[in-house]
Amino acid sequence: MPCTTSSRFAATSATQRCVLSSPVDYPKYSGGVQEESSIYAPLPIFCLLALLFVPLGSSAATFGCAASEPLAESLARAGLTPHFRGWLEQQGLAGYDFPRDDLRGGSFGGRAGDDDAVRHQPVVFVHGNSDRALGAQDDIPLGWSASIRLFIDQGYTPAELYATTWGPADPAEAADQVHSWAYLSRVRAFIEAVLAYTGAARIDVVAHSMGVTLARKAIKGGPVEDPQTGRWRDLGPPLTGRVDAFVGIAGANRGLANCFAAVWTAPTCSADSGFFPGYLGFGGLWGVSRFLSELNDAAHFEGDRVYSIWSTSDQVVGYGGVVYGRYTSRIPGQDDEKVYHGYPYGHFCTRDLSAPVQLQMVREH
Repeated sequence: MPCTTSSRFAATSATQRCVLSSPVDYPKYSGGVQEESSIYAPLPIFCLLALLFVPLGSSAATFGCAASEPLAESLARAGLTPHFRGWLEQQGLAGYDFPRDDLRGGSFGGRAGDDDAVRHQPVVFVHGNSDRALGAQDDIPLGWSASIRLFIDQGYTPAELYATTWGPADPAEAADQVHSWAYLSRVRAFIEAVLAYTGAARIDVVAHSMGVTLARKAIKGGPVEDPQTGRWRDLGPPLTGRVDAFVGIAGANRGLANCFAAVWTAPTCSADSGFFPGYLGFGGLWGVSRFLSELNDAAHFEGDRVYSIWSTSDQVVGYGGVVYGRYTSRIPGQDDEKVYHGYPYGHFCTRDLSAPVQLQMVREH
């Protein structure tokens, strides 16, 4: 049967069909209210260990996502345009190394010249843990290749689509990545740079996996404790008014159930700057990652319209997407969502196959 959803974002192409993996009635979403599920998943150690050694940044194709075709070689290798690079140098932002020329597909976007008009509202794409901006054939991972290809097919240009690589782009290092000052300030600076460079009043932000929580905090602003130095630093005031639509895909906004037993062994699961979901007991939930607790102490600060896209079959989030009775990929206070169930909508295919929905969310609201 067709994949079902409680939102107005229905399937928009033949590739967006899926089969329910089981006859489970999942809680429906209603106007940003976090409805609770009766599911409280167990946390077997063997499942946790198996997941932690899965390359979290692997491409969608690694998990059988046949529709995630790479970009053309020339486009994937284009990086930031010379015009954008020159502007970054003039603004004193070269130190951020947004082009990431050390990687194939390390960045994307920029105008061809002063006369290259920006007609669509610019979109900033923020990739996930150990992923990269985008890729071409045989690249692992592929990043935002599927989404950028579709947006270009629908009339967008590189002057309106932007991405940089914020991490090592090495799946072997996935378990070591945290919400550090370096990553948060980098994502924040890139968003601010695109706003200033394009002259746009507002932009759209589309993020995946760990990029969701990084981008949410980059927009929220405020103090951040750097786990590497122990120092508190300030990202600046909220950018809420500068973001039109925020689309979070397969994020772990409430943490990861699979981090329960890895809080002391995998930095990305830490109770300080990682995805530790906390403990349930003594009358409630306690010990949640300090980063996530602060991130979720307010709602709907990500932009004018806030959306999530996720799957109950996400093999990285696991447990049907549930963390202590709540779907972790829902964003507190969100306006709407698109939910998939069953194969092939895993962690990476949900990102790639939902490209038409991403386009709809940033255009039609």
